[in-house]
Formats: sequence, C-alpha cells, structure tokens
Amino acid sequence: MKTGGKHLPSLDGLRAISIALVLLGHLNGTRHFFDADLGIGDYAHLGVVVFFVISGFLITSLLLSEYEENGSISLKLFYARRSIRIFPASYCFLACMFILSFAGVIHLHAADFWYSLTYTVNYLPRPSWQIGHLWSLSVEEQFYLLWPLAVVASKPRHAPWVAAAGIIVGPIARSAAWLFLRGTPYRDLALFPVVADSLATGCLLATGKEWLEKQGWYARLFQPSASLLLVALILLINRYSAYTIVSVIGGSITNICLAILVHRSVYRSGDPVGRVLNWKPVAFVGVLSYSLYIWQQPFLDRNSTAWVNEFPQNVGFAVLAALASYFLLEKPMLKLRHRLRSY
Repeated sequence: MKTGGKHLPSLDGLRAISIALVLLGHLNGTRHFFDADLGIGDYAHLGVVVFFVISGFLITSLLLSEYEENGSISLKLFYARRSIRIFPASYCFLACMFILSFAGVIHLHAADFWYSLTYTVNYLPRPSWQIGHLWSLSVEEQFYLLWPLAVVASKPRHAPWVAAAGIIVGPIARSAAWLFLRGTPYRDLALFPVVADSLATGCLLATGKEWLEKQGWYARLFQPSASLLLVALILLINRYSAYTIVSVIGGSITNICLAILVHRSVYRSGDPVGRVLNWKPVAFVGVLSYSLYIWQQPFLDRNSTAWVNEFPQNVGFAVLAALASYFLLEKPMLKLRHRLRSY
C-alpha cells in the first residue's frame, strides 16, 4: 500500500467515529438527554485516543512521503501548514470564550487563559469546562512540535526506533505518575509522556506498514473475526481502565489494537466496512471533526441548566458553530495550506 502524499482512505470515516464517541460522552448527563451509559467506560476519552493514533499515523506518513519525494523534510513548511490548520479555528474559539467570560456569561480563571493560549491545558489541574477539552489539542500541538524534530534529527530510517521508545515510555510514565503524583492535582492529568504512546503507536505503524502488509500472520488480523475481537478487547480494556494495572498496561494494548484497525481500514478501504467509512456523509463528519471538537464543549455542558445546554438544541448549536468555523474560516485557510505543499 503506497500512500504517498495522497489522501489516505477511511481516515475521515474513522475520525467520524471518534468525534461521535466524544459527542456522545459529553452529551451524557446534559438535560433531557437519555442515559447513555453503555457499560464500556469513558468512551469520550476512547474517541480521543483514536484521534491520537490516527494523527501519529497520518503525520508520519506525510513526513516520510515528503522525505521520499524530496530527500529532505522542511520543518519550516511543516510548522506553517500545521499552524494554518490549527491556529485560526482554535484562537477564534478562544476569543469567543474570553469575550463571554469578560461579559460574565461564563466563568474562566486566569490560568484558563494562559494555558489555553499556549496549548498546555494538559498540564493545568481542574481547568474550566469550556476550555477543558483543549487538553487533547495541547497534546497534539506538543506532538507536532517534537515529532518532526525527532524524525529530522534521527534521520527517517531511525524513526521507528524513536517511535518504539515513545511506546515504551508511555507505561513507564503512567507507572511513575501513579507512584509519585498520588495525592497531587497532577495525578490524573494527560501529561505528554503519559499519553504520547498513543501517538507513537500510530507513528510506528506508518514507518512499518509496508513490511507488515507482507507478513501472513499480520494479514490474518485483517479478517472480520479478528477485527471484531480487537474491538471487543478495546471496549473491555476501556471498561476497566480505572484499575491501576489496566490503566498502565491496558493503554498500550488499546493503542496496538487501534493501530491494527486503522491499518485495516486504510488497506481494505473497498470492503463493506471501508465503503461505510468512505461514504460521503460519514467522511464529511470526519472532515468536520476538528471543528466539532473545538466548538462542542460550551454547548454540551452537563453542569449547566441553560436552554442552550439542553438536548437537542445543544447539538444543533454545536453543529452550527462547527459548520460556520469550517466554511467561513478553516476552509479558506486550507487553500493557503494546500499551496504550501507545492513549495
């Protein structure tokens, strides 16, 4: 499967599933929404983990494709493209939240301002709800900053070893957090070393996908029965993730299972599952996933009794805000981002 710099099939559909998990998890508990306890644990967080694995896989595929085509990787252009994609929507959202806070409509703390502006919310204990979801965007931005530097510094041929090191660091960091951060407000924070192995697993997949596709034992994991077992294992681990040993080791197993499912979805994009993932309405939800993720938080607030936070209008407002962000701000900026690919 030569992906090159082209659009990778099925990834938008997988993003659609991810954002659906996030939205459902955040809707649960809002006024007039039914009890969505599915008995599988925190599925909003699971949706974010899926995003992380996809992100590691996609970004690494793009970096390696650029190196293969040009013999080098332009960090300047990479950071410019990422900035154009991420900053306009996120800073527009933050500007709106800050205005609402100054007007007294919502309440934000001073720390919320500084940590969200610098993409370090994953290091902020007890952030306000309206910006709390930006912990995952902060992790992503830290990944965008560090991973390309690591690939360039170590040379692409050594990238798999760097990614493997990141995977190993994950459970070690979670164990260290359990041992040394107990009783502190930092114990359950998504500190970068604690969660980066999800991204690193996607990175490792991107570096080794062509070799893996030639292995018979690995190809058997693409069979429907094996894929269903992987999904069941992911949900089982997610159900018991509150247990210490599961949170430490189970996260690594979940990452591997998700990476295999991501690979299967891209590699077999023409099978029934692939056709669903690439169906235009589903793919469009995936395209809109970043906008939805940014804007859903203030509307899907289970602690609020305001009319805008009641179901179903809260979903409607979140979708309208996401559509406005995408078509009025993000899509015009994407044209500039695509132009940078030609340099």
